[in-house]
Amino acid sequence: MTAWITALTDAFARLEQALFEGLVQPLLFHLGLGNVLEDAFEATGWLLVGLLQIALLLAVVGPLERWRPVEPVRDRRAVRLDILYTLIHRLGLFRVAVFFLLEPLWNLLAAQARLQGWPTWQLDQMVAPLWPGVTDSALASFLLYLLVFDLADYLIHRAQHRFDWWWALHAVHHGQRQMTMWSDNRNHLLDDLIRASLMALLARAIGVEPGQFVALVAASKLLESLSHANLRLDFGRWGRWLLVSPHFHRLHHAALLDAPPRPSGTPHSHNYAVLFPLWDGLFGTARHDLPLQPTGIRDQWPEHGGRDYGQGFWAQQWRGLARMVGWRGV
Repeated sequence: MTAWITALTDAFARLEQALFEGLVQPLLFHLGLGNVLEDAFEATGWLLVGLLQIALLLAVVGPLERWRPVEPVRDRRAVRLDILYTLIHRLGLFRVAVFFLLEPLWNLLAAQARLQGWPTWQLDQMVAPLWPGVTDSALASFLLYLLVFDLADYLIHRAQHRFDWWWALHAVHHGQRQMTMWSDNRNHLLDDLIRASLMALLARAIGVEPGQFVALVAASKLLESLSHANLRLDFGRWGRWLLVSPHFHRLHHAALLDAPPRPSGTPHSHNYAVLFPLWDGLFGTARHDLPLQPTGIRDQWPEHGGRDYGQGFWAQQWRGLARMVGWRGV
């Protein structure tokens, strides 16, 4: 297994080097930006990961959606907008913005922590002695960090639904009434910025290597695209507890028109898990017994207010901010 992981890592590194030297580096020199070559090489890694993810979505998940769709695609404009969100995130544009906006701050915080004598530790190395030959492997390290990141994602997701100001941003994601494999990245940019900052700080705190962080994010996002797919798929009685299925996550997005809204006004109080449903099982938020329903937010329906969450990219971003600060009529 370790040899297999090493082979994949080496193959990715060769592709990244070829893409950088064949396309990115000449372009930067042409534009007079040779001073950012090191940062551009890291961005090339994110670009390559995104291209591979999109290729897998088109080659695997897309045909599955056409084979066993939950519902026919009626609003193709909404799907095209989700594709735009996906391209912004998966091709590294959002990551580049985060890098220039927040990386200096993260480096400053890390430097201050070292000056204050705060210890740095590697979580995988702490766990490795528990089962020599197993917990000290590259695969075990990857799975450990994936599990920790997913727990953090579960808690963040619950907070997005718990706090009204955060729900105002997260509602951009839930406002999609035509869910497909492209819907995962339909998020408010500020919402993504907050989550990306928390996950990056967690990665630094528990000692995740930069290359490993890229792999963790790539694996998570690919599985999240599957869970959002317009695909009639459950993983069965036992499998449904191992990995979030499209059925399980679609229940989280269900509009629940027959249920009263929560006191805070934020619906969707179950199935928060991003990858592993065990968190919903442990914290009592799992629901498997609901029938599949239209996705969206309850107050989008005319009989419940007909609230407009925005039809275009900038309209959705603007309305999210306006709701967050409590502007009336939005």
